[in-house]
Amino acid sequence: MPISKVLIANRGEIALRVILACQELGIETVLTTSEADRDSLPARVADRAICIGPARSTESYLNHRSIVAAALGAGADAVHPGYGFLAESPDLADACVAEGLTFVGPTADHMRQMGNKIQARLLAKAAGVPTLSGSERIGSPEEAIAIAERVGFPVILKAAAGGGGRGMKVVNHAGNLAQTFTSAAAEAGAAFGDPTLYIERFIRNARHIEVQVLGDRFGTVVHVGERDCSLQRRHQKVVEEAPAPRIAEDLRAEIRHAAVKLARNIGYENAGTVEFIYDEDEKRFYFLEMNTRIQVEHPVSETITGIDLVQEQFRIAEGLPLRVGQADIVLRGHAIECRINAESPRAGFRPNAGVIERWEPPVGPNIRVDTHCYTGYRVPVFYDSLLAKLIVYGSTRAEAIERMRRSLDRFVVTGVDTTIPFLRFMMERDEFANGAMTTHLIDDVLPQFIGQSQ
Repeated sequence: MPISKVLIANRGEIALRVILACQELGIETVLTTSEADRDSLPARVADRAICIGPARSTESYLNHRSIVAAALGAGADAVHPGYGFLAESPDLADACVAEGLTFVGPTADHMRQMGNKIQARLLAKAAGVPTLSGSERIGSPEEAIAIAERVGFPVILKAAAGGGGRGMKVVNHAGNLAQTFTSAAAEAGAAFGDPTLYIERFIRNARHIEVQVLGDRFGTVVHVGERDCSLQRRHQKVVEEAPAPRIAEDLRAEIRHAAVKLARNIGYENAGTVEFIYDEDEKRFYFLEMNTRIQVEHPVSETITGIDLVQEQFRIAEGLPLRVGQADIVLRGHAIECRINAESPRAGFRPNAGVIERWEPPVGPNIRVDTHCYTGYRVPVFYDSLLAKLIVYGSTRAEAIERMRRSLDRFVVTGVDTTIPFLRFMMERDEFANGAMTTHLIDDVLPQFIGQSQ
């Protein structure tokens, strides 16, 4: 069924990104807002904005009943959840379908399958995708110790319903595993309402590689290349790029094929990302998880392929076949994305709130800025601190890095602290220039950045 009016159940830059895609498709937009976002830029740009609750996200953006009611009241025929909030909520997807609304995303069943990390591991194994040695559900600290001794230390405890690093703990020896198990289970229970944990072998020298996939209801699944998201802090991505550097071409092909095979095996529909841990020492990759939504870092894939992933989401949701086959997707050049957050890197990345007194993003060829900010915008205290995504393109990776350096130099923000100085510092690191990043690089070099600024 064609979509004529969509309710966008999100805020910030992703809400604006979806609105702009809809304008190109001729789809009318209705935006949900909290009381704190009534006068936001996305609310101004959307055809209509509906306030669904107070500033607290639990009373607005995380209330799927209010979202569905708003969609029905506005006469929308579809809901796009963006990323974060309820983007991977099977309850929202089910509620939309029950009311005759098209959910612009995967099915609720796929969300449930891949949202449970233990179940996702089993599905990856069934598809022949490499997985790390580990366990299924762990019932007790004693069982955790026995499994860890079999797998070999170090190990990592993970929440079955987890995400964002919550309920995730690295354990180096048996002596503190029982205590760590108890604290990780408590953290998982508080964050997700499910204390279930499992164990995997921990890779010390790891990179984070993910593959963007698209699947339609006719069984066609394609990949849109891979991204390197190794520059992370507390399991949160900071810099992403595509394609991934320093990977042998035969291994790159294997990673892409594994992602497509898993998505095809489960009959996946819409946009998704299959994430892998890459062992830099052994040059081997292992399944990590699958995100059943559009990703924050999707622009780098769009930049090197020319494919509008959000528009493809709508086409798939309408029941149309993919417009491109695998042979039609050609990757050209290199793209890098830096997340600009309202945080103070020198103060442990403490989030900032306040009024942006001056907002001057860089402009020029091969520079893209996805943002909802402007001079005079008040950064609220209630939500994620992301202000903008700065994306640059270069015909080579070296050219993209140099363009990112210049763009960060020209990105002026006053009134609130941002991560721009730290990102500029990272762009000068030899490890980054050489493509030798690992998931612990930021933690390793952060003391140097702080020392330089004192």
